[in-house]
Amino acid sequence: MRVASYILFEEDGGFKAGGVLVDNETTLQVEMPSGKRGKIKSAQILLRFTSPAPGQLLETAKPLADEMDAAFLWEVAGDAEFHFLDFARDYYGDTPDATQATALLLALHSAPVYFHRKGKGRFRKAPADILRAALAALEKKREQALVVERWVDSLTAGNLPSELKPHAGSLLGKPDRNKPEIKAFEMAAARLSVTAPELLLRVGALKSAYEIHYRVFLQDQFPKGTAFPSVQIPALPVDLPEAQVHAFSIDDANTTEVDDALSVTPLPGGGWRVGIHIAAPGLAITHGSPLDAIARARLSTVYMPGHKLTMLPDPVVAAYTLEGGEKRPALSLYFTVSETLAITGRESRAEWVHIAANLRHHEIEPWFNAGTVEGVLPDKPFRDELLLLWRFANVCEARRGKPSSTQGFYDYDFAIDGDLSDPEACRVTIRPRQRGSPLDKLVAELMILANTTWGGLLAEKGIACLYRAQVDGKTRMSTTPQPHEGLGVPQYAWMTSPLRRYCDLVNQWQLAACLAGKPPPFAPRASELFAAMRDFETTYTAYAEFQHRMERYWCLRWLRQETRTQVTATVRRDDLVKFDGLPFFARIPGLPALPSGQTIRLAIDALDFLALEARCRLLEVLPAETAKAAEGRT
Repeated sequence: MRVASYILFEEDGGFKAGGVLVDNETTLQVEMPSGKRGKIKSAQILLRFTSPAPGQLLETAKPLADEMDAAFLWEVAGDAEFHFLDFARDYYGDTPDATQATALLLALHSAPVYFHRKGKGRFRKAPADILRAALAALEKKREQALVVERWVDSLTAGNLPSELKPHAGSLLGKPDRNKPEIKAFEMAAARLSVTAPELLLRVGALKSAYEIHYRVFLQDQFPKGTAFPSVQIPALPVDLPEAQVHAFSIDDANTTEVDDALSVTPLPGGGWRVGIHIAAPGLAITHGSPLDAIARARLSTVYMPGHKLTMLPDPVVAAYTLEGGEKRPALSLYFTVSETLAITGRESRAEWVHIAANLRHHEIEPWFNAGTVEGVLPDKPFRDELLLLWRFANVCEARRGKPSSTQGFYDYDFAIDGDLSDPEACRVTIRPRQRGSPLDKLVAELMILANTTWGGLLAEKGIACLYRAQVDGKTRMSTTPQPHEGLGVPQYAWMTSPLRRYCDLVNQWQLAACLAGKPPPFAPRASELFAAMRDFETTYTAYAEFQHRMERYWCLRWLRQETRTQVTATVRRDDLVKFDGLPFFARIPGLPALPSGQTIRLAIDALDFLALEARCRLLEVLPAETAKAAEGRT
């Protein structure tokens, strides 16, 4: 009668038993208890046996192994390297059966602190000093696990242990998951089936959803903080001619980085000299300087309702901004304009410019708007200049064949009254501004004219420049002049916001060098220029997305503030709607097929300040005769 032959072997870091079907010198064909067959190498075999059956061996050996004391095994084992079968004979005092030998193997294998693996079935007990250190580490780990469990229990009960407070903010970024404090937060969140931000709000680790959104952004974009290093403000240039103009800027009330100003000078015999004056920090801040490093790291000012993070330190901005009542260095672009508003000449120069006033939208628009510009305007400062520039802007727009702004759409001004550390106590005001107003068109057309003209000048001279191109509907940055189809111009370079955008500062360095007849800082195919362009585009997009998210937050806060339970909205496409009077879009599940532009009424069931969503349902589709365009009403 043929005796069954079984083997115990190691595979994929574990132990398995099976019956031998074919036994060659180097390989064996084995059948597992499951019926699966395969080949193993003879070098994997740890034990040959005839009983018990393979399916029972590990089953019966495991309980025996669990009863063995690893510390006792360590005490009785010799100092030399040994094979588990030899140790099994000493341990049992006789030839062990397969179950006993396997039990000892499992016990040794499961105690790596006490026994170190040395090869197939071979072990050596850990030296005494190493064992003591390892046991101390295990005890520390056990005690730490108890502390973590205590923290988790406290968090799930809604309490924040004092030890965890300093670590709460790091949970929003890329936390070190090896830290016990982070493990406690994540275990508690998993136990409660909530997200990390939700847990932080529950236990009061952070005050508000606003703080969470802001901290996530800072950890992503400003991991080293938002404070500026101490730097010396470069001296203003002294060798510039002085412009014989009285320039003025047009901005909203919150603008502190005044980049551009305008002037109008009547010419003898008719016509005007129209000046576009751009703040010139690039005449003092040099490429490669500490201030350049700061601007290169930030790449743009970050805007959000009620707050902003400037690209340059406040004292630097104050030194170069086109402040009313001051003389400031500027790069000026002058156009000679005929009485028919045709451009007959142009000139670019660096100079000192006297800024007569900083005009603000809210002060001008009540008397200078679409309903008044065709009539008799009141006697106000810069009335004649504004009217002339508006007419000139219309001619520029007609020449391009493209509108400077999409008619009928709205921009929104946010005003936040209160301390942002307690946003729920702040009062938010959202004011719609229809695009395409005379002031908007006036400023937009002249900036397009400057960016196109100076971009063309650098292209003509073969000087590298960062362009904004739009071809086949795709907008991107480029180091070569390409058309901007949306604006209807052959090339377009951002040059009019050097205090706020790094690409404008780079272009200003190139332009200033061109006007001075000096070598520009960047060669046409400089790797540094490409890197700056790539980083600017990526960062500028991230900043814009954050601004959009914060505007959604304050829209939700406004809805809560005004206790709105219903809103009217306009269907954009499919289930996407826009709340009338707010820059807030939402998807309404189950919305019936409605034409774009249809006005509907929604019930607001819930506002989620973390997800930045409003959960709504359809109340009614407003009849065509009563559905009014409410885009600009809140």
